Amino acid sequence: MSSILVLKDVVKTHGQVVAVNHVSLTIERGEFFSILGPSGSGKSTLLRVIAGLDIPDSGTITIQERIVNADPPHARPVNMVFQQYALFPHMTVFDNIAFGLKMQRQTQPCIRAAVEEMATLVRLEGKLQRFPEQLSGGEQQRVALGRALVNRPVVLLLDEPLAALDQQLRQDMQAELKHIQEEVNTTFVCVTHQQDEALLVSDRIGVMAAGKLLQVGTPQEIYEQPVSSTVAKFIGLSNSFSGMITRTKSGICWIEQEHFPLMMARCPKGLVAGPVFVVVRPEHIHISVDQPCNDYENTLSAVVHDVAYHGHEVFYYFCLANDSIWTARVPRAEVPTPSLVVGQSLFLQWAAHEGFALSD
Repeated sequence: MSSILVLKDVVKTHGQVVAVNHVSLTIERGEFFSILGPSGSGKSTLLRVIAGLDIPDSGTITIQERIVNADPPHARPVNMVFQQYALFPHMTVFDNIAFGLKMQRQTQPCIRAAVEEMATLVRLEGKLQRFPEQLSGGEQQRVALGRALVNRPVVLLLDEPLAALDQQLRQDMQAELKHIQEEVNTTFVCVTHQQDEALLVSDRIGVMAAGKLLQVGTPQEIYEQPVSSTVAKFIGLSNSFSGMITRTKSGICWIEQEHFPLMMARCPKGLVAGPVFVVVRPEHIHISVDQPCNDYENTLSAVVHDVAYHGHEVFYYFCLANDSIWTARVPRAEVPTPSLVVGQSLFLQWAAHEGFALSD
């Protein structure tokens, strides 16, 4: 892979607010890269800076080894899909997709061939003469994708592309979006606040908060090896507690906590003492009803607080001695029998390597 987009020390302010705070980032050719973060984290501003819709206060933006800071949006080899799609309501699907090609004054045969090829890719064959109001939300999103991709941009920028869809359509389109990206082999840079969306479609993810890029990595790295408590809390559900490291050995640390017995967790290199934040994912919680199992290093007494059924899996919520609520996510086939009931006392267990300690 080769670098297609490089940001170096980019800063963008809005008045007194630092929306993008010294962000440096390299995105590879053909990569599906997601910028993930809560509202106000600066992710959409960063996308607009790449597109040329906002001008950075400092830093450089390089696309295909060329600095584009001074280039207006239409002169950059990028295209953008907005959250609301911004389709032309008075134009047919064909004319919406063909708009950019017509602006380039391409010949009618070239336009028709390109539009028909793109319509096939985004599964809109047979709907080219319809108007946007005659389409479903998912179909409108495909029109926006087709219009953005027909010009063959070097980088396609997507700003919350699935946010306007209902949950079922959004889930369907997540796989569709990844399929289209792989078919056209174009670099996608997607802004989203949806964790599941980013984890599913991305080759790599950059997590932002308060204008800063906190971590960049594969979905597995971001989920299983977060570099800070902020990343750990934002990516997926987590159970957590704070404590003090008493000793470490072979990548495992022992942690004291006021309300719990001595705990054990994975310890990042260089972390040897002091306060830590410990995270245990819900899928790593093992439920022992009658007595603790000797296979796990960590055991907590708990009381069933609530039960939520999610079809193929069940979420259990437990109240601990410090009044915090912890969650266990259990596949439907592994649900304890007889069923757990609210108020029932039991034990929550996990192996030392299934929890991880963070310095903040």
